[in-house]
Amino acid sequence: MSRGNPQERRDKAHAKGTYPAPLNAGRSRNMQANRRSNTKPEVALRTALHRLGYRYRKDLLIKLSDTRVRPDIVFTKRKVAVFVDGCFWHVCPQHGRHPTTNEWYWAPKLRRNMERDGQVNTALHEAGWRVVRVWEHESLEEALHVVRSALD
Repeated sequence: MSRGNPQERRDKAHAKGTYPAPLNAGRSRNMQANRRSNTKPEVALRTALHRLGYRYRKDLLIKLSDTRVRPDIVFTKRKVAVFVDGCFWHVCPQHGRHPTTNEWYWAPKLRRNMERDGQVNTALHEAGWRVVRVWEHESLEEALHVVRSALD
């Protein structure tokens, strides 16, 4: 069963008022260009880890009892899950900002992201995994240090 193309779904959601219409075509293009995986900080971290001899899986689906998780970098043998979190999407205490446009939509969405991060951390910990969360603004050296510490 087809769910329609993404633009048709967005148009229907705009009409129902459950999804904000973009302010302009440029803003719409910017938001559509946001990636779920393979972001620049994530790729830089993966590249540096690989150069240091670490081998990992990327964007691997981990099925836990009642949770499905896709960490950015996964060390399966060592049971370490690494997430490279964007400052806006995961509400960084240092750089996260409160949305001023379409707050009715963004505030609950960002709150759900934070709640889901907590649930994912708990589920992984209960399943015996170590969780590493790195903010996109952290330097590559800091991120490498945190990941390597979890692996040792």
